Amino acid sequence: MKLNFEHHQTAHCENGVASNLLLNRGLKLSEPMIFGIGSGLFFVYLPFLKVNFAPGFSYRPMPGAIFSKAAKRLGIKIKREKFSNPQDAQKALERNLEQNIPTGLQVGVFNLTYFPEEYKFHFNAHNLVVYGKEDGKFLISDPVMDYTTTLTEAELEKVRYAKGALPPKGHMYYPIYIPEDIHLEEAIKKGIKDTCKNMLAPVPLIGVKAMRWVAKSIPKWAEKKGTKVTNHYLGQLIRMQEEIGTGGGGFRFIYGAFLQEASVILKNDELKELSKEITAIGDLWRDFAVDIARVYKNRNAKSDIYNTLSKTMLHIADLEEAFYKKLRKAI
Repeated sequence: MKLNFEHHQTAHCENGVASNLLLNRGLKLSEPMIFGIGSGLFFVYLPFLKVNFAPGFSYRPMPGAIFSKAAKRLGIKIKREKFSNPQDAQKALERNLEQNIPTGLQVGVFNLTYFPEEYKFHFNAHNLVVYGKEDGKFLISDPVMDYTTTLTEAELEKVRYAKGALPPKGHMYYPIYIPEDIHLEEAIKKGIKDTCKNMLAPVPLIGVKAMRWVAKSIPKWAEKKGTKVTNHYLGQLIRMQEEIGTGGGGFRFIYGAFLQEASVILKNDELKELSKEITAIGDLWRDFAVDIARVYKNRNAKSDIYNTLSKTMLHIADLEEAFYKKLRKAI
């Protein structure tokens, strides 16, 4: 039971699953277009929520939000299901496969047998596609991999029912309606406006204000919690930035590609210039991650490093605030 499904590798799992599922239904949208229309750029700081013994940081919205927002803005209907019973979840998935429906799943990363050991940790918002079953194994299209793979029934059940924060609970999803006429222009504008609204939000938990809160907290962690805990917190920050999908720098590069496409569709040259600006900001996020990695591995030679990291992140937040204000005005 192998469906006619085309696997494409992408930078981020949720964008990739969305793009691949829609392509299977005849709608060709790039990963950046899905990401931009779905308002994938985000930042949230939840100091009261501990993930891997560190505060909650995220450079992305809640799992499923990117595809859900993109679908709504494009007039596409997505069916989502969760199951309290793993047997029911497997039956529903196999029923879809029998009906020739490739199906997106939310899973935990830690027990994915095809992942390299260094990428395995407890994160339950990964996405993949099941597109068939042969010899008792499910055929897996994981968009962050450059090849398709398989999972046994037991292995798939384990990742579909991973424990901890954001448990998948057998979550599966797939498009059930795609309109004949897709109004890209309006969807692009809605996506951009929503991104600007989120990143310029007046509350300190999200957007550039949250970035500044984290930046100002770095020297305070060092003073109150010590080097070991502070370095662990910083390690969590760049793990969420560079390993969970592509979070920080990588998301800025994807958004830059989106603005390039959008500039052509909307006939707006200003978006092309802004795409260069957000790409340059992405470079700064990557440099920031490298500096933190050096601190984490005790390879840092800079003095007063925690204040330096704080100032760097504050500078990035200033650049992002200016960028979103210009972007909001451009459309």
